[in-house]
Amino acid sequence: MKSPLFKSYFLVLIILMSFSSSLALAQSSPKPVRIGVVGLTHTHVHWILGREKRPDIEIVGIVEPNRDLAQRYSDQHGYSMDIVFDTMEEMIAQTKPEAVTAFGTIYEHLEVVQTCAPKGIHVMVEKPLAVSLKHARQMAALARKHDIMLLTNYETTWYASNHEAYKIVHKEEKIGHIRKVVVHDGHPGPKEIGVNQEFLDWLIDPVQNGGGAITDFGCYGANLMTWLMKGEAPLTVTAVTQTIKPDIYPEVDDEATIILTYPKAQGIIQASWNWPINRKDMEVYGKTGVVYTDNGSDLRLRTSEDSPEQKFSIPGRATPVDDPFAYFAALIRKDLDYDTKSLSSLENNMVVMRILDAAIKSARSGKTQKLK
Repeated sequence: MKSPLFKSYFLVLIILMSFSSSLALAQSSPKPVRIGVVGLTHTHVHWILGREKRPDIEIVGIVEPNRDLAQRYSDQHGYSMDIVFDTMEEMIAQTKPEAVTAFGTIYEHLEVVQTCAPKGIHVMVEKPLAVSLKHARQMAALARKHDIMLLTNYETTWYASNHEAYKIVHKEEKIGHIRKVVVHDGHPGPKEIGVNQEFLDWLIDPVQNGGGAITDFGCYGANLMTWLMKGEAPLTVTAVTQTIKPDIYPEVDDEATIILTYPKAQGIIQASWNWPINRKDMEVYGKTGVVYTDNGSDLRLRTSEDSPEQKFSIPGRATPVDDPFAYFAALIRKDLDYDTKSLSSLENNMVVMRILDAAIKSARSGKTQKLK
């Protein structure tokens, strides 16, 4: 029969072991990254507001002076209006975010970085990085001066098919060196697909968006092409734009084609607000074969003229590289190393901005632009 003293000692030991296990678990599970959402007028904001509950981030504040819009999204997604502020300064002072995601106009991206960078707050913006190359250079200088991450988010960054295509080209070397890449991104038009008025108002404004289809969808192809070329900038940029529906889009283009040349390759970027269907797909032609990414998961491959076409359905990517906010949190927590050649990186997206800047100049002048 055990003595009372032994029983007391045993009970204390169990309590200590339980406390140690809880402490170890707490230490191995870092707190979620505190995120501020700046702007609600870009409807890609539903991506973060409607995201399934995950332990990697916590939305601590939202900046949106349009209270009606903020209330509508509060009703839809269930966040409290108590965390909605009129200005970034108010939100930052009261909620102390570690990072922000920008979902306002593209023109406003510069102001977000101007406010957050000196405070050491990391920034992720929706594509494209900036409204102009001038803005992009100011943003990059601030990010580097204050040592923050400045990422750009694209839907296609998270397509498993694109990453499989990259592996086929560069790691498995199944189709030879890249000779031509054709990227298609577009839909019937923002008004035609029914985007809300708050989004449409600035999306078709050349000041707030920097252009029409050429910026809205041209950036996707420039981003993917720069990635596939491992960060290399093109030698020349040639672009043609049209406004096929001036009654709907009187101030911006709704159709754009951009041609990029490299020493031994070409890129063709087709961006449209005129297609009868939504599409985000890519064709990568190598010296000996070709790979097609039909959507986010489906991929086709031919390794030679004589080989049959192979079809693959690529499974979704594992966390944290399956989602922009998980990825952002993992970089902040240093669970992942920052990659200067990644699709989200500042380095890639500065090349994207050089391409878009040259494309707009080419379309206006009718002349091919040489990149220095």
